[in-house]
Amino acid sequence: MERIVDIKHWKRREHFEFFSSFEEPFFGLVADVDCTHAYHTCKEKGYSFFLYYLYQSLVAVNGIEELRYRIRSGTVVDFGQIHASSTIGRADDTFAYSFIEFASTFEAFSLRANAEIEAVQQSEGLRLTDSAKRLDVIHYSSIPWVKFTGLTHARSFTFPDSVPKISFGKCTNVDGRMVMPVSVNAHHGLVDGLHVGLFFQRFQELLSQ
Repeated sequence: MERIVDIKHWKRREHFEFFSSFEEPFFGLVADVDCTHAYHTCKEKGYSFFLYYLYQSLVAVNGIEELRYRIRSGTVVDFGQIHASSTIGRADDTFAYSFIEFASTFEAFSLRANAEIEAVQQSEGLRLTDSAKRLDVIHYSSIPWVKFTGLTHARSFTFPDSVPKISFGKCTNVDGRMVMPVSVNAHHGLVDGLHVGLFFQRFQELLSQ
């Protein structure tokens, strides 16, 4: 259930007002996560590695209040539950947007995700649906060909965007451990480095369970 944040009495009111006046209020961090356990679990159980880390990242996001905040008509809203709007690749080397609703279990999430992936495969163009354009999502992308150390996003500064963007890079073997770079970009009026750090901490815990 969504909740309106009382900006007048919010401890981050000045932070919100300050960064919201910027042409580019987003900041970004890139860090590696150790996905050794998650990678082998997926291999053993026949899970999609992509869907597994996508789901665990959503679990981490939903546990951090600030990553659930969005700006709607000048108002800060805690949406309570966040879903995935991920780019999905096609066999013809194009991609499209998707909407995958969060679920309480990975199995239920996988069913929804696979149905959405199939719909993307049968479509053409960007498939920028009303669901994909919702505010209560994370904009996800996966770049499994590149072990990136930095990442930027195409953005229109005239569009009032407040949706965080999370991107996953190439998973590689580093001294016997499977390591994957992850990029997080978020609106600094809503999110600080502390909150991104908490996301990485929780995401790592979930991948290592």
